[in-house]
Amino acid sequence: MSYLKHKIYGVLFKLFKSTNIKKNRVSFIIDSRESFKGNLNYIQKEFENRGNFEFYYFYKDKLSIDSFRKLASSKFIFLNDNFFPLAFMKFSPENVLVQLWHAPGASKKFGGSVDIKSREILGKISENTDYLIVTSDNIKEYYSEAFQMPTNKIKSLGLPRMDYYFENRDVDKLKENLLAKHNVPTDKKIILYAPTFRDEEKYNNVFNYLNLEEFNRVLGDEYVLALRLHPKIKDFYKDDISAIGQYIDVSSYESEQELILISDMLITDYSSIMIEYVALNKPVVFFTYDLDSYLSNERGFYYDFKETVPGPIVFTSSELIDVIKNNKFDKSKISEFLKTQFNVIDGNSSKRIVDFLLR
Repeated sequence: MSYLKHKIYGVLFKLFKSTNIKKNRVSFIIDSRESFKGNLNYIQKEFENRGNFEFYYFYKDKLSIDSFRKLASSKFIFLNDNFFPLAFMKFSPENVLVQLWHAPGASKKFGGSVDIKSREILGKISENTDYLIVTSDNIKEYYSEAFQMPTNKIKSLGLPRMDYYFENRDVDKLKENLLAKHNVPTDKKIILYAPTFRDEEKYNNVFNYLNLEEFNRVLGDEYVLALRLHPKIKDFYKDDISAIGQYIDVSSYESEQELILISDMLITDYSSIMIEYVALNKPVVFFTYDLDSYLSNERGFYYDFKETVPGPIVFTSSELIDVIKNNKFDKSKISEFLKTQFNVIDGNSSKRIVDFLLR
């Protein structure tokens, strides 16, 4: 690949290579949709607690001369996702570039672990990155491969947005508001169903596999199902995904973390949302009606899926209903899984990261 567009960023950025660094300027690289902004918000709040810092958002798709100047003059630069132009941008030794990544732990393989062709440019990005922040020492090797990053640059300090779960919130009120909005009795427990997308289109309509009528007949007195489809699902399934019967569609609900907080149980399949969910010590059931196909045709996992996931694996709607009805969950599997994904879960990730950078 020529990466011509990304190289143009490098040429423009080079114009500001002699810009004076402002010790109190913190910049965040993000897209105009402000995807994965949670980490950045928590880092900004932590810097605000430390003194007189100023903040700038460098939007990947809204370029200007001023944007390059402010980025080049920033002491600290954070990003949450890959940004290929970094491979061609020459930074000052005084700039500190930090990749926070947007997900905790390591589940599905990504980056250089699956895309061999991308390893060269990822390696160049790595050269320009000072630190990659992860949640556990146990996953450093996986991230090293995914980002083509030497392990001495990878620091296990936590995920900033996980601090959300340690803030003071009225969970009962938040839950009550959601249920009332959808005209559901507020004493119902919420089962969050968050399936991922599949490259193989036929598996993307979950209601072809979940018997919602039976689900509600057996479990409806106690539970309501809240469906949250993956944002990419529209790219992988052209028809409508819906079903006759009572469920809440929370696909457009603004805060996924709030849904994680107020729900009582998670149904998922291969989505990394489960890592964040079990960090709250709440039950997860894996509804993997296409498991053999997924393991054969998709990008794979950093661990043995069948042996490692922190909850029961089911293949049919009736098995799913049975697990939930009879509470067939083993909390010890959660605790063992969490040991592989987090060094610590304490609400101080942002503090640790900023402490490390300002040391």
